[in-house]
Amino acid sequence: MSVQVVAAKMAEVELKDVPTGKDLPAEFPVTTTSEGKNLGRIDPHEAGSSAAASPTAEPFVKVGEGSLGLLTPNPVKMPQASAMKRSDPQQNGGEAFVNRDGTVAEAPRMKKIQFADQKQEFNKRPSKIGRRSLSRSISQSSTDSYSSAASYTDSSDDETSPRDKQQKNSKGNGDFCIKNIKQADFGRREIEIAEQEMPALMALRKRAQGEKPLAGAKVVGCTHITAQTAVLMETLSALGAQCRWAACNIYSTQNEVAAALAEGGFNVFAWKGESEDDFWWCIDRCVNVEGWQPNMILDDGGDLTHWIYKKYPNMFKKIKGIVEESVTGVHRLYQLSKAGKLCVPAMNVNDSVTKQKFDNLYCCRESILDGYGTGNYTCFLSRTTDVMFGGKQVVVCGYGEVGKGCSAALKAMGSIVYVTEIDPICALQACMDGFRLVKLNEVIRQVDIVITCTGNKNVVVREYLDRMKNGCIVCNMGHSNTEIDVASLRTPELTWERVRSQVDHIIWPDGKRIVLLAEGRLLNLSCSTVPTFVLSITATTQALALIELYNAPEGRYKQDVYLLPKKMDEYVASLHLPTFDAHLTELTEEQAKYLGLNKNGPFKPNYYRYENNLDIQQMFL
Repeated sequence: MSVQVVAAKMAEVELKDVPTGKDLPAEFPVTTTSEGKNLGRIDPHEAGSSAAASPTAEPFVKVGEGSLGLLTPNPVKMPQASAMKRSDPQQNGGEAFVNRDGTVAEAPRMKKIQFADQKQEFNKRPSKIGRRSLSRSISQSSTDSYSSAASYTDSSDDETSPRDKQQKNSKGNGDFCIKNIKQADFGRREIEIAEQEMPALMALRKRAQGEKPLAGAKVVGCTHITAQTAVLMETLSALGAQCRWAACNIYSTQNEVAAALAEGGFNVFAWKGESEDDFWWCIDRCVNVEGWQPNMILDDGGDLTHWIYKKYPNMFKKIKGIVEESVTGVHRLYQLSKAGKLCVPAMNVNDSVTKQKFDNLYCCRESILDGYGTGNYTCFLSRTTDVMFGGKQVVVCGYGEVGKGCSAALKAMGSIVYVTEIDPICALQACMDGFRLVKLNEVIRQVDIVITCTGNKNVVVREYLDRMKNGCIVCNMGHSNTEIDVASLRTPELTWERVRSQVDHIIWPDGKRIVLLAEGRLLNLSCSTVPTFVLSITATTQALALIELYNAPEGRYKQDVYLLPKKMDEYVASLHLPTFDAHLTELTEEQAKYLGLNKNGPFKPNYYRYENNLDIQQMFL
């Protein structure tokens, strides 16, 4: 809504000091990534289905044994940051006022602040393309799948690529590459707040730092770098590991957190807004360093693992294992295993109970509507569009754990929710949960919001985009950016209009427009962050998986992909219960014998799926 002068006092504001569009830096200059930067990535969706899950192994950490027993932390509630209120720019001139006597007077015209890229069409390239420009690559890598909250940025540094800077921390160390080391104090405050919502990691750090289970471990990581990841990295360091880290996505880094890590002595190579070339350069700087050889990999999306296989295959002679948390990365690992090319053991964290049932379900249920975390000035679906959900018709593509969480949240807000599914079991669950199962082409003309949650490719193609109603909101909650065919929208007949950060209007020749969020990338991490407590569960699982693989005796794990041991899942859950002042019931010896269980677990067989409603799969066994 345009700014109007409604009182004489407001007229006293001088506009000469207000920067115009040409004075503001273009936050999202458009570039096109040249061919060859992708280095032959694997498309996990074109190589067939993944191999069957491998048998689980015995855990290194046992519940109730040793120093890793249950510790009751003091729960402290994390304050929720408020979102910055923004107004939409108007394209029209002055507006009119209606006086009390009924006459109409024209309002005074004011200069409007417009961002330089507000009307820029994506099919026009800027005159100068540099490394600092953001890539518009449409690759299927996880680099385009993850992103994070709006970071604190210093606009004076925006014009200089971090690769062209010489930065050192207060101790004189310069083995890092970030946006601005001066933001370290701000980043440290975010990390300290995140620690309060990550009780299991803090408990693990306190209990295991004495025995240093990761002493001698050299972990190279590639994940989205946020305050929650920083807590994980500092926990690994407290347990004895050395870490070098890069971001798994060009938009995922919180610059202030990267600065705090660099100031704390971590070798971090990442900043928000990397180009595709920057992305691979940062990974290479983590891996290719004189006098340092990684022996553990923590990956999110498989790009780091792929890079080492591509450029430094001999490094795998000293690498003990890989921990992978994403569906895309796990799929790549299964492909390597099936082809006989996986030369080290790998732990599939993505399909662990703690990842599927908490990160995927509960996280998406809460994060689809609004943003969480500290320092966030750009939240998502609600905040990016200012949409009211009550009465809106929404179609959720996919009813897995992510789809279940999104559908439940939208239904609770009063939306009319449709679901699309290919799996009859998940489809029946959607029906029994009260949702109408449809094909996308049946409702595409009438729905107000389309949300993809499948992990597949080309779920929403150009045909569907052409048929959408004016003002339809399109977004993706799946891991990969391939679900919405964004590439088909970059054509001369369509106009792209940047409304605000991560919000674009795509305008058809007849004036119809759709609202595309985060350019089809993962919505919650592109426009904000996710609940810290949920990330604590996933991060603790990652830490224990690293401990397990690093300390496993020779021969326990073959060159294959393994699921997380059930007992380790239970241990992760138990570390989070004290936050709720929850008290577990203990089996008696007689009860344990009757059930055929060990008193200390595991309490469920590996095939048990922990469904939140009727376990429909059992109906068909």
